Amino acid sequence: MISRKEFFKQSAVSLGKALLEVSAAVRPGGQVQSAAAEVPPPLEPGTQMVATAFNEHCLARSCGCFTCFERCEVEAIKLIPGAGIRINPSLCTGCGSCEACCPVTPKAVRLRQRPQAEGAATPLPF
Repeated sequence: MISRKEFFKQSAVSLGKALLEVSAAVRPGGQVQSAAAEVPPPLEPGTQMVATAFNEHCLARSCGCFTCFERCEVEAIKLIPGAGIRINPSLCTGCGSCEACCPVTPKAVRLRQRPQAEGAATPLPF
């Protein structure tokens, strides 16, 4: 017997894999592109990093995946039903837990280098 949380996690992973396979099959020309070519190399987490959402891969748009939203301890991630997620860079600590727990490949949440002038930026509206 598995827990409800584990059941939903496994379902989300299976759905994500199926969606990626279908999207690869319907690309123009029928050419399957490598998902690895789209994913930048992983960066080390820390204060110089900030999470970035890639909602075209995010399961929260359609099936209700809450994995990164639940994992974010500083509540920098907000779920927008039907659209995906939004990340407030002024709250994000760059810990990388959201990227680590994301069940899809390529990841819907990835760390990137924090821009130098971001401290002056206004937070995204939620």
